[in-house]
Amino acid sequence: MGVEFTTEEGAIVGVLMGSSSDWPTMQKCSETLSNLGITHECNAISAHRNAERLAAYVKDAEQRGVKVYICAAGGAAHLAGVVAAITALPVLGCPMKAWSLEGLDSLLSMAQMPKGVPVATFAIGSAGAINAAIFAAQVLSLSDDAIGEKLLAFRQEQSETIQELPQG
Repeated sequence: MGVEFTTEEGAIVGVLMGSSSDWPTMQKCSETLSNLGITHECNAISAHRNAERLAAYVKDAEQRGVKVYICAAGGAAHLAGVVAAITALPVLGCPMKAWSLEGLDSLLSMAQMPKGVPVATFAIGSAGAINAAIFAAQVLSLSDDAIGEKLLAFRQEQSETIQELPQG
């Protein structure tokens, strides 16, 4: 039986989760990427339980054109680090709240990567998942003007949601 994972034609971002329990948080990442017009794919692949499947996914994804990985995991949170070890592409880490330490363990395992194997690490939970999607858009906008325009429009919309204090 061959390795199976979900692919999306034209995906330039691979969103990976250590388990499907990360989906409620990472769905916000996926929605943000969609709102910015970024084709992406989402998969749950454990770095510990599915190491060979993970390596096969990364190799296949890069051959298909994925340019950035967003990796979410809780607990030991090694998914982002393992992906960073097998690719030269940007890896963005989203720590998840897990069974202990409210996600601090996940945050530290992503942020404390050894020299030479970086993982850009974001806040624990939904804010980090959304910011990782926005950061991926910023990276991709360096070579894609359409993404840059959508990103600027998003930032303008975000600015317009802040109400000024009444003058009185």
